[in-house]
Amino acid sequence: MERILLSRLQHYLFCPRQFALIELEDIWEENQLTALGQVMHERVNQPSHETRGTIRTVRALQLASETLGIDGIADVVEYHRQPDGSQRPYPVEYKRGKPKSHRADEVQLCAQALCLEEMNGCAVPEGALFYGETRRRQVIVFDDELRKLTHETILGCRAIVESGLTPKAHYQSHTCRQCSLRELCHPRRFSHSAQDWLKIQLGSDAEGSSESSGKTNAKNMTRSTVESKEDSP
Repeated sequence: MERILLSRLQHYLFCPRQFALIELEDIWEENQLTALGQVMHERVNQPSHETRGTIRTVRALQLASETLGIDGIADVVEYHRQPDGSQRPYPVEYKRGKPKSHRADEVQLCAQALCLEEMNGCAVPEGALFYGETRRRQVIVFDDELRKLTHETILGCRAIVESGLTPKAHYQSHTCRQCSLRELCHPRRFSHSAQDWLKIQLGSDAEGSSESSGKTNAKNMTRSTVESKEDSP
């Protein structure tokens, strides 16, 4: 089974082609937004642990699910002590910016919860996303709908990896403008199929040849006219 990195799940939900470019073609390009996010994670992802009251906090915790074939590193996992003395994992993922309209961040966090459930043998009902712009946590409940979307995302990622095929580009102005791979992906140029692209190229060549032929004929006609005038008495 092809293993999928937890951090790659959000790329698939944002754009399957972006996921494939990163995963299959090893293409990555930083922009200001991704660089800021990287700085935030470097600050958080320093392995450590501490206990305050009933909460034990572990940073940069390695996670994995053998059943789902996913692994990666959680920014923070809090272990909340329960009345019976057990500890319930509570994953916290740090993100630059603010809450998004899509569910990519939620899916990444839910995948962490699935790993924690398998590793610890206990239910993980919720976690939190901390956004740098708002400086607040957003509590995420891992309900059936989110868990289903997370499983589907994992399967979608694996299907691309196993096929080895990068999905065709589909230009969407709002999404593509935010993508750090825009200049490498060329979504407008490659939003056509290979056959469409070939037709366009052949059409351009034919048009260019026709135009060139027209210009050549015009030149010959002009030359013939000039020569006739020069030969006239």
